[in-house]
Order: sequence, then structure tokens, then C-alpha cells
Amino acid sequence: MGFKILAKMINYWRRDDNQVIDMKIGICDTTFARYDMASAAVDEIKQHIGNLKIIRRTVPGVKDLPVACKKLIEEEGCEMVMALGMPGPEKIDKICAHEASTGLIQAQLMTNTHILEVFVHEDEGKDEKDLKFLADNRAREHAQNLVKMIFKPDKLKKEAGTGMREGHPDKGPL
Repeated sequence: MGFKILAKMINYWRRDDNQVIDMKIGICDTTFARYDMASAAVDEIKQHIGNLKIIRRTVPGVKDLPVACKKLIEEEGCEMVMALGMPGPEKIDKICAHEASTGLIQAQLMTNTHILEVFVHEDEGKDEKDLKFLADNRAREHAQNLVKMIFKPDKLKKEAGTGMREGHPDKGPL
């Protein structure tokens, strides 16, 4: 890769004030998930930013995510967290996912810190290959959103109303 291209990529993700970033990002995933979305998210973040400390925690299921994320914020000092999970296809799994989502929202409000919920429901894919692609893609696209939220919030502002989807093809604006 040429030096000019590399310099442009580094500049793209640099904060506007050119500060040296010394922050911690939390990544929390589950053993219930059938794909390692956390590794995909960490890989994506590291492709864009090399000087962040990433703290990863794994819990059994999605209902365990809110407390684990809150602990990453309060006890580990994480400035933003990704919560990755894969709820199953049954009605009870969807109820658990809703409860977990509500808990994640509550944890955000209690800590005044963003927790990016990245759930891929097991019945979203038409087959296992599609589900794997969806899980990887959604984790990576949300990781890109995390990077934008930290380093380029104006880029997100420009993307408002564009019908972007994480994991699936974008719908486009109306």
C-alpha cells in the first residue's frame, strides 16, 4: 500500500483535534452465540485504530450482557461498549432478547455511556452460511459505527437518513 493512501486512511480516523487517544473500549459477547462476533468486531476496530485498549468479556447469554457492559464501564473505565449476542429462534429467545435490550438501554442511562447493541437473531439467516455472513457483517459494521462515533461524529451526521443497515444491504433514502 502506498504511503499517501496509508496516510489518508490514518487521517480519516483521526480526531479533528489530532489528540492522542488513550481510551478503553469494551466488547462483551456470549457463549450462546453460534458465531464469534466479538472477534470480528475487535478485528474491524483494530483495522482502523491501533492505539485503543480493548477489554473483552464473555458471558453465557444475552440477559447477562447488561450487567457485564455496566461493569466494563464502571469498573474498567470503558468509554464505549459493544454488546454482541445471538438470540435463538424460539418465542422465549425473542422475549429474552427484548429483556436484554431493555437492560442495555437502562445500563446506558445509568452510566451515561453508549452501549452498541449488536444482536443477530438465529432465524434472520436463510441458512447457516447466510447467518454466519450476517453475524460477521453486522459485527463489523457496528464496529465501524463505534469508530465513527468516537473519531468522526460528523460522518455519522452525513449518513443520517440514508437508510443504512448493519448486516443487510442498505435500503437507501426515501
